[in-house]
Amino acid sequence: MSGILDLLNSSMGKELINGASQQMGLNKASTASALGAAMPLILGAMKNNASSSSGAAGLLGALGNSNHSGGMLDNLGSILGGSNIDDDIMKDGGNILGHVFGGQEKNAANAISKSSGIDMNSAMNMMKVAAPFIMSYLGKKTTSNGVSDQNGISDLLGSLLGGDSSGQQDLASKIQGFDNNDFSVDDIAGLMTGGGNSGNILNSLGKLFN
Repeated sequence: MSGILDLLNSSMGKELINGASQQMGLNKASTASALGAAMPLILGAMKNNASSSSGAAGLLGALGNSNHSGGMLDNLGSILGGSNIDDDIMKDGGNILGHVFGGQEKNAANAISKSSGIDMNSAMNMMKVAAPFIMSYLGKKTTSNGVSDQNGISDLLGSLLGGDSSGQQDLASKIQGFDNNDFSVDDIAGLMTGGGNSGNILNSLGKLFN
């Protein structure tokens, strides 16, 4: 089972899914499928960026920020339990996505919308919630595991992506290099749902929360 599926099926992951579904007015199956599409795509993009020494250093530096020390994971109830999602979380999420996808985050949200069946605005908001969650999880893991170099962060990202790490990186690269390739958003959405680890995650999560 993929590391992502394990994480979303944990008590912490279920709290994220429940809170996000209530905040966005979506059913849990749709929310789980959207997060199951968003999180591997974000992680794949991060792993692509970390393939260079400067990219890895930048990611490790961001993970050292107090915002990504893991506090979000301990306060999901308050962050997602009010009348709306915490503005600071959404702002941080937007900043993370802009950096990770190099300005192509709208195309990423469009692909997630098409692959999971939720509207574009909800897909973008889902990504803005998922990105700080991922950073907090990675921040906590880098501290507990003593990760401090490029190989360590690459291995950690790979463990979360599971057996289809290269496939997820390839999907992410199609988004990151969107202006310079021949793939449309529909093509990328089709790849996300057409089988392999990504499709299996979406199908498994949809069944889990139906």
